[in-house]
Amino acid sequence: MCGALSLVYAQGAPAPAGSLVPTKIDIRATPIEAFDPREPAKKQFGSLIFRGGLVLSSPHKQFGGLSSLRVAADGSRFLAVTDRGFWVRGRITYRGEAPTGIADGEIAPMLYSDGRPITARGWYDAEALAEDGGFAYVALERVHRILKFDYAKRGLLSRGTLVPALPEIAKLPSNLGLECLQAMPKGSSLAGALVAISERGLDDAHNIRGFLIGGPKPGVFSVKRSDDFDVADCAVAPNSQLLVLERSFSWRRGVAMRIRSIPLADVVSGAVLEGTKLISADMGFEIDNMEGLSVSRTAKGETVLTLVSDDNFSMIQRTILLQFTLLDRDGASASRN
Repeated sequence: MCGALSLVYAQGAPAPAGSLVPTKIDIRATPIEAFDPREPAKKQFGSLIFRGGLVLSSPHKQFGGLSSLRVAADGSRFLAVTDRGFWVRGRITYRGEAPTGIADGEIAPMLYSDGRPITARGWYDAEALAEDGGFAYVALERVHRILKFDYAKRGLLSRGTLVPALPEIAKLPSNLGLECLQAMPKGSSLAGALVAISERGLDDAHNIRGFLIGGPKPGVFSVKRSDDFDVADCAVAPNSQLLVLERSFSWRRGVAMRIRSIPLADVVSGAVLEGTKLISADMGFEIDNMEGLSVSRTAKGETVLTLVSDDNFSMIQRTILLQFTLLDRDGASASRN
């Protein structure tokens, strides 16, 4: 539910020769001291407390386009996927609770079951990442497929196999496909299912289509769309809430982000989900094209949200990593077991 240690640092089998070998990369970080530069001392934003952030860069030509990530239970090691069909992993370093840099950076192409990069099949645009029991699941936009990787066994050299999915997923718009992918936690009524939500595949009421894949009750649901926000990612919090990261863009207003919290119990076939807003931010804050969201826990039991932006490999955009502490309804750090 909050990231698996085995998922993030499995070592795998001996590496093949050539370009498929995972490559160590230098990921450079510039700290973000204030989420709102206009009020540098302010820390609380909606239901979140700003812990710190980083602007990331690397001389490696394939670094960038980070679309989703999962942070391990220790809050430091992470695995991410990119628009170009690559894995990126590393370790977040800290001073106190504030992130200060990225160590042990690695990058590798995603491989299909035939051992070749998925890009050899014309597949790329990895937009969503989930983990469950040491397996990694990756949703590919445009081709509308979900791949399953035995990550605990083979790490960055694991090979993807197709996950059977609902036929409605194949009907999503080409560049507005699956952006959210989350395995339902053990003990929940949906245990064994994957929740997937499209970026902007709309139903007849112009709400965003979501899907329950596998599990006891597969089916289709919707997330109520408002204020031109589209879905970018999702993660499950320890308080049995599905957190949905959203972003919007217009040439006049620029980019904006929002996070909504939806009770897991409400995620059922046929539902129209709305939830409550935890935070919203526009270009006045330290954001970019925020696309990735992960949840982890500190040793003190605090719930930490890690967000990452997709720079689209653009010179005018940034790769930003942000961390917040989630507050409970009473305004205290969420630390439920």
